[in-house]
Amino acid sequence: MFLPQIAHLSSFSPDSRVWVYVSDRRLTDEEAATAQEALLVFTRDWTAHNQALKAIAEIYDNQCLILMVDETQAGASGCSIDKSVHFLEQLGAHIGADLFERMRFAWADNSGQPHFANRIELSAARNNGEVTDETPMLNTLVQTRRELLEKWWVPFGESWHRRVV
Repeated sequence: MFLPQIAHLSSFSPDSRVWVYVSDRRLTDEEAATAQEALLVFTRDWTAHNQALKAIAEIYDNQCLILMVDETQAGASGCSIDKSVHFLEQLGAHIGADLFERMRFAWADNSGQPHFANRIELSAARNNGEVTDETPMLNTLVQTRRELLEKWWVPFGESWHRRVV
């Protein structure tokens, strides 16, 4: 399975905090590039209590946005997290996408590529055998860099997704 290609990922603590946001639709390459540039600026300037945060963000497969903060240098506060949420709301409005879609799921098809779908489509894929207990599911609930590397993809039978279909 494919992992996000986040630049300088190895320089971040394994316990770095991670947030995953899912778009309600696949972004065009142009929209993804626009979002990636805006994310670069945001993470470079992101602060908590006037302290710079060591942060990175990446658009994954034009559908997911991964935001990471290494709190070994400065911790993300409630206010700084609010800043990120407001920024992502504005970014989504700018590109015409809802980046807070919680009912969008992804599994790896036979070629290993992510296939994004809503709950009804995931249920249908499960019912017709396209998604089995062994099918890798994209785990959008990862909370740390370690989990991102180790549990980004988990088999359906072991994932939280089995509770929603």
